[in-house]
Amino acid sequence: MTSNAHRQAGALGPWLRAPVAVWRLWRVLLHVLSGLMTVTLRFPRLGAEQREMQVQAWASRLLQVLGIALQVRGTPVLQGPALLVSNHISWLDIVVLHASRHCRFVSKSEVRRWPLIGSLASAAGTLFIERASPRDAMRVVHDMSDSLKQGDVLAVFPEGTTGDGLQVLPFHANLLQAAVSAAAPVQPVALKFVTAAGGQRSLAPCYVGDDTLVGSLWRTLTSEPIVAVVHYGELQHAQGRDRRSWALDLHQQVSRLAE
Repeated sequence: MTSNAHRQAGALGPWLRAPVAVWRLWRVLLHVLSGLMTVTLRFPRLGAEQREMQVQAWASRLLQVLGIALQVRGTPVLQGPALLVSNHISWLDIVVLHASRHCRFVSKSEVRRWPLIGSLASAAGTLFIERASPRDAMRVVHDMSDSLKQGDVLAVFPEGTTGDGLQVLPFHANLLQAAVSAAAPVQPVALKFVTAAGGQRSLAPCYVGDDTLVGSLWRTLTSEPIVAVVHYGELQHAQGRDRRSWALDLHQQVSRLAE
Protein backbone atom coordinates (compact mmCIF):
# COMPACT_ATOMS: atom_id res chain seq x y z
CA MET A 1 0.00 0.00 0.00
CA THR A 2 1.33 3.44 -0.90
CA SER A 3 1.85 6.16 1.70
CA ASN A 4 -1.11 8.06 0.21
CA ALA A 5 -3.29 4.97 0.57
CA HIS A 6 -2.13 4.63 4.17
CA ARG A 7 -3.20 8.21 4.87
CA GLN A 8 -6.58 7.62 3.25
CA ALA A 9 -7.10 4.44 5.29
CA GLY A 10 -6.17 6.31 8.46
CA ALA A 11 -8.63 9.08 7.64
CA LEU A 12 -11.38 6.55 7.02
CA GLY A 13 -10.64 4.70 10.27
CA PRO A 14 -13.08 6.64 12.50
CA TRP A 15 -15.82 6.38 9.86
CA LEU A 16 -15.32 2.64 9.53
CA ARG A 17 -15.56 2.34 13.32
CA ALA A 18 -18.68 4.53 13.53
CA PRO A 19 -21.27 1.67 13.50
CA VAL A 20 -19.52 0.01 16.44
CA ALA A 21 -19.27 3.38 18.17
CA VAL A 22 -23.03 3.95 17.84
CA TRP A 23 -23.67 0.53 19.39
CA ARG A 24 -21.28 1.29 22.24
CA LEU A 25 -22.84 4.71 22.78
CA TRP A 26 -26.23 3.06 23.23
CA ARG A 27 -24.74 0.60 25.71
CA VAL A 28 -23.08 3.49 27.59
CA LEU A 29 -26.46 5.20 27.98
CA LEU A 30 -28.05 1.98 29.22
CA HIS A 31 -25.19 1.45 31.67
CA VAL A 32 -25.52 4.99 33.03
CA LEU A 33 -29.27 4.51 33.48
CA SER A 34 -28.62 1.19 35.19
CA GLY A 35 -26.23 2.91 37.57
CA LEU A 36 -28.83 5.56 38.34
CA MET A 37 -31.36 2.86 39.17
CA THR A 38 -28.83 1.19 41.44
CA VAL A 39 -28.03 4.32 43.45
CA THR A 40 -31.74 5.20 43.70
CA LEU A 41 -33.15 1.82 44.66
CA ARG A 42 -30.28 -0.21 46.16
CA PHE A 43 -27.88 2.26 47.77
CA PRO A 44 -30.24 3.20 50.63
CA ARG A 45 -30.12 -0.45 51.78
CA LEU A 46 -26.35 -0.93 51.42
CA GLY A 47 -23.51 -0.29 53.84
CA ALA A 48 -20.55 1.94 52.96
CA GLU A 49 -18.27 -0.93 51.91
CA GLN A 50 -20.98 -2.47 49.72
CA ARG A 51 -21.56 0.88 48.03
CA GLU A 52 -17.87 1.22 47.30
CA MET A 53 -17.81 -2.23 45.71
CA GLN A 54 -20.82 -1.33 43.58
CA VAL A 55 -19.19 1.91 42.39
CA GLN A 56 -15.93 0.15 41.50
CA ALA A 57 -17.76 -2.62 39.64
CA TRP A 58 -19.89 -0.07 37.75
CA ALA A 59 -16.81 1.93 36.71
CA SER A 60 -14.97 -1.21 35.57
CA ARG A 61 -17.96 -2.26 33.49
CA LEU A 62 -18.24 1.21 31.92
CA LEU A 63 -14.63 0.98 30.72
CA GLN A 64 -15.42 -2.39 29.16
CA VAL A 65 -18.48 -0.96 27.42
CA LEU A 66 -16.34 1.89 26.07
CA GLY A 67 -13.78 -0.64 24.82
CA ILE A 68 -11.03 0.73 27.07
CA ALA A 69 -8.61 -1.64 28.78
CA LEU A 70 -7.27 -0.83 32.25
CA GLN A 71 -3.64 -1.28 33.27
CA VAL A 72 -2.66 -0.65 36.89
CA ARG A 73 0.97 -0.12 37.85
CA GLY A 74 2.19 0.12 41.41
CA THR A 75 -0.04 -0.58 44.39
CA PRO A 76 -3.00 1.60 45.35
CA VAL A 77 -3.31 2.37 49.04
CA LEU A 78 -5.11 -0.50 50.78
CA GLN A 79 -7.01 1.59 53.31
CA GLY A 80 -7.49 5.15 54.44
CA PRO A 81 -6.86 7.72 55.50
CA ALA A 82 -5.11 8.78 52.30
CA LEU A 83 -5.28 11.51 49.70
CA LEU A 84 -4.70 10.53 46.06
CA VAL A 85 -3.14 13.31 43.98
CA SER A 86 -3.39 12.83 40.21
CA ASN A 87 -2.94 14.64 36.93
CA HIS A 88 -6.12 15.38 35.00
CA ILE A 89 -6.72 14.62 31.30
CA SER A 90 -10.32 13.67 30.69
CA TRP A 91 -13.82 13.16 32.04
CA LEU A 92 -12.74 9.51 31.97
CA ASP A 93 -10.20 10.03 34.77
CA ILE A 94 -12.79 9.62 37.52
CA VAL A 95 -14.08 6.40 35.96
CA VAL A 96 -10.54 5.04 35.56
CA LEU A 97 -9.56 5.82 39.16
CA HIS A 98 -12.81 4.39 40.52
CA ALA A 99 -12.19 1.21 38.53
CA SER A 100 -8.69 0.80 39.91
CA ARG A 101 -9.43 1.80 43.51
CA HIS A 102 -12.60 3.29 44.99
CA CYS A 103 -12.16 6.79 46.39
CA ARG A 104 -14.18 9.93 47.09
CA PHE A 105 -13.49 12.75 44.65
CA VAL A 106 -13.40 16.49 45.07
CA SER A 107 -15.03 17.93 41.96
CA LYS A 108 -16.24 21.27 40.62
CA SER A 109 -19.79 22.12 41.62
CA GLU A 110 -20.99 22.19 37.99
CA VAL A 111 -20.74 18.38 37.86
CA ARG A 112 -23.54 18.09 40.41
CA ARG A 113 -25.89 19.79 37.92
CA TRP A 114 -25.01 17.53 34.97
CA PRO A 115 -27.92 15.27 33.93
CA LEU A 116 -27.50 11.69 35.22
CA ILE A 117 -23.78 12.14 35.92
CA GLY A 118 -24.44 14.56 38.78
CA SER A 119 -26.65 12.05 40.57
CA LEU A 120 -24.09 9.27 40.12
CA ALA A 121 -21.26 11.50 41.37
CA SER A 122 -23.24 12.50 44.45
CA ALA A 123 -24.08 8.88 45.23
CA ALA A 124 -20.37 7.99 44.99
CA GLY A 125 -19.63 10.44 47.81
CA THR A 126 -18.17 13.28 45.75
CA LEU A 127 -17.35 16.51 47.59
CA PHE A 128 -18.29 19.51 45.45
CA ILE A 129 -16.45 22.83 45.42
CA GLU A 130 -17.26 26.27 44.02
CA ARG A 131 -13.85 26.89 42.47
CA ALA A 132 -14.34 30.66 42.17
CA SER A 133 -15.10 31.07 45.87
CA PRO A 134 -12.17 31.19 48.36
CA ARG A 135 -14.66 30.77 51.20
CA ASP A 136 -16.05 27.59 49.66
CA ALA A 137 -12.51 26.27 49.17
CA MET A 138 -11.94 26.69 52.92
CA ARG A 139 -15.18 24.79 53.60
CA VAL A 140 -14.14 21.92 51.33
CA VAL A 141 -10.66 21.71 52.91
CA HIS A 142 -12.35 21.44 56.31
CA ASP A 143 -14.72 18.72 55.02
CA MET A 144 -11.81 16.87 53.42
CA SER A 145 -9.84 16.99 56.66
CA ASP A 146 -12.80 15.58 58.59
CA SER A 147 -13.25 12.86 55.98
CA LEU A 148 -9.58 11.88 56.16
CA LYS A 149 -9.71 11.74 59.95
CA GLN A 150 -12.60 9.29 59.57
CA GLY A 151 -10.38 7.02 57.44
CA ASP A 152 -11.60 7.84 53.94
CA VAL A 153 -9.58 7.71 50.72
CA LEU A 154 -10.03 10.97 48.81
CA ALA A 155 -8.79 11.99 45.36
CA VAL A 156 -8.03 15.43 43.91
CA PHE A 157 -6.75 16.87 40.63
CA PRO A 158 -4.49 19.71 41.83
CA GLU A 159 -3.87 21.02 38.30
CA GLY A 160 -7.32 22.56 38.63
CA THR A 161 -8.11 21.86 34.98
CA THR A 162 -7.54 19.23 32.32
CA GLY A 163 -4.43 19.00 30.17
CA ASP A 164 -3.47 16.98 27.13
CA GLY A 165 -1.52 14.47 29.21
CA LEU A 166 1.76 15.18 27.43
CA GLN A 167 2.94 17.18 30.41
CA VAL A 168 1.64 17.76 33.93
CA LEU A 169 0.44 21.29 34.61
CA PRO A 170 1.52 23.12 37.80
CA PHE A 171 -0.23 22.01 40.98
CA HIS A 172 -2.39 24.25 43.16
CA ALA A 173 -1.60 23.59 46.80
CA ASN A 174 -4.82 24.64 48.55
CA LEU A 175 -6.50 21.24 48.85
CA LEU A 176 -3.31 19.64 50.16
CA GLN A 177 -3.92 21.54 53.37
CA ALA A 178 -6.50 18.88 54.24
CA ALA A 179 -3.79 16.18 54.34
CA VAL A 180 -1.50 18.46 56.35
CA SER A 181 -4.25 19.24 58.88
CA ALA A 182 -5.33 15.60 59.19
CA ALA A 183 -1.72 14.28 59.25
CA ALA A 184 -2.78 11.93 56.44
CA PRO A 185 -0.46 10.43 53.82
CA VAL A 186 -0.64 11.34 50.14
CA GLN A 187 -0.23 8.94 47.24
CA PRO A 188 0.89 10.42 43.89
CA VAL A 189 -0.96 8.93 40.92
CA ALA A 190 -0.33 9.38 37.19
CA LEU A 191 -2.86 8.80 34.43
CA LYS A 192 -2.26 8.40 30.75
CA PHE A 193 -4.08 6.96 27.75
CA VAL A 194 -2.16 4.97 25.15
CA THR A 195 -2.99 3.00 22.03
CA ALA A 196 -3.39 -0.72 22.59
CA ALA A 197 -1.46 -1.55 19.43
CA GLY A 198 1.72 0.49 19.81
CA GLY A 199 1.59 2.10 23.24
CA GLN A 200 1.76 5.65 21.87
CA ARG A 201 -0.06 8.43 23.71
CA SER A 202 -3.69 8.72 22.67
CA LEU A 203 -5.27 12.18 22.66
CA ALA A 204 -8.73 10.82 21.85
CA PRO A 205 -10.10 11.00 25.45
CA CYS A 206 -8.76 14.54 26.06
CA TYR A 207 -11.24 17.08 27.36
CA VAL A 208 -9.36 20.35 26.91
CA GLY A 209 -10.17 23.88 25.82
CA ASP A 210 -13.14 23.91 23.45
CA ASP A 211 -13.74 20.17 23.70
CA THR A 212 -17.26 19.14 24.62
CA LEU A 213 -18.21 16.07 26.63
CA VAL A 214 -20.13 14.67 23.66
CA GLY A 215 -17.26 15.37 21.26
CA SER A 216 -14.68 13.78 23.54
CA LEU A 217 -16.91 10.74 24.07
CA TRP A 218 -17.47 10.27 20.34
CA ARG A 219 -13.75 10.70 19.59
CA THR A 220 -12.99 8.06 22.21
CA LEU A 221 -15.55 5.64 20.81
CA THR A 222 -14.29 6.01 17.22
CA SER A 223 -10.57 5.84 18.01
CA GLU A 224 -8.39 2.80 17.76
CA PRO A 225 -8.40 0.64 20.93
CA ILE A 226 -7.16 2.52 24.02
CA VAL A 227 -5.53 1.45 27.28
CA ALA A 228 -5.96 3.59 30.39
CA VAL A 229 -2.77 3.37 32.46
CA VAL A 230 -2.89 4.22 36.18
CA HIS A 231 0.49 4.39 37.91
CA TYR A 232 0.46 4.56 41.72
CA GLY A 233 3.53 5.91 43.49
CA GLU A 234 4.72 5.45 47.06
CA LEU A 235 2.76 6.88 49.98
CA GLN A 236 4.40 9.92 51.53
CA HIS A 237 3.82 12.14 54.56
CA ALA A 238 4.31 15.89 54.87
CA GLN A 239 7.34 15.48 57.14
CA GLY A 240 7.42 19.15 58.00
CA ARG A 241 6.66 20.44 54.50
CA ASP A 242 3.98 23.06 54.08
CA ARG A 243 1.35 22.55 51.40
CA ARG A 244 3.23 24.60 48.77
CA SER A 245 6.54 22.78 49.01
CA TRP A 246 4.71 19.46 49.21
CA ALA A 247 2.74 20.34 46.05
CA LEU A 248 6.01 20.99 44.18
CA ASP A 249 7.43 17.63 45.27
CA LEU A 250 4.22 15.81 44.35
CA HIS A 251 4.20 17.48 40.94
CA GLN A 252 7.66 16.05 40.26
CA GLN A 253 6.56 12.61 41.42
CA VAL A 254 3.42 12.56 39.26
CA SER A 255 5.40 13.84 36.25
CA ARG A 256 7.87 10.97 36.62
CA LEU A 257 5.12 8.40 37.03
CA ALA A 258 3.40 9.73 33.88
CA GLU A 259 6.42 9.14 31.63
